[in-house]
Amino acid sequence: MAVKIRLARRGRKKAAQFDIVVADSRSPRDGRFIEKIGTYNPQTNPATINFDGDKAFDWIMKGAQPTDTVRAMLSYRGVLYRKHLQLGVIKGAISQETADERYTAWKEQKDAKIEGKRTNLGNAKEEARQQRLAAETKVKEARTEAQRAKQAALEAANAPAAEGETTDAEASAETTEEAGA
Repeated sequence: MAVKIRLARRGRKKAAQFDIVVADSRSPRDGRFIEKIGTYNPQTNPATINFDGDKAFDWIMKGAQPTDTVRAMLSYRGVLYRKHLQLGVIKGAISQETADERYTAWKEQKDAKIEGKRTNLGNAKEEARQQRLAAETKVKEARTEAQRAKQAALEAANAPAAEGETTDAEASAETTEEAGA
């Protein structure tokens, strides 16, 4: 029986999520499987990959073949590197302690890199929000200034004339009175 580690789709239309499963290669994509070892959500940035690394490692060592996508995930999480180190231990090239130290060091470095990416994405998102807020504030201030200028112009037009000065309406009213008298 050929065993594959592959993705089984779930989730609604255009919002796919996947289960990482160990299944017989002859069974359908979303059909029967031997064991579910994790989940994968490509909708997040970076993509969320949650699986039991020990189970995946056991299945890989037993000969299960991952699909291309799952192989990339296993490589990303260090399962394939762990397999590489374990094969070196089996052949006698390195000791188990050395392999464990190398794997632990690699895992810490990779986790730091992933966390750095999350932090950078969060900072970039916050910076973009601050820029949008500043642009919105400028537009709001420009509108307020335009309204003040318009209000000042209306007040100037409607303000009573100073004593001794007559407006056009008053002057025409005076001439009409004189003409009628």
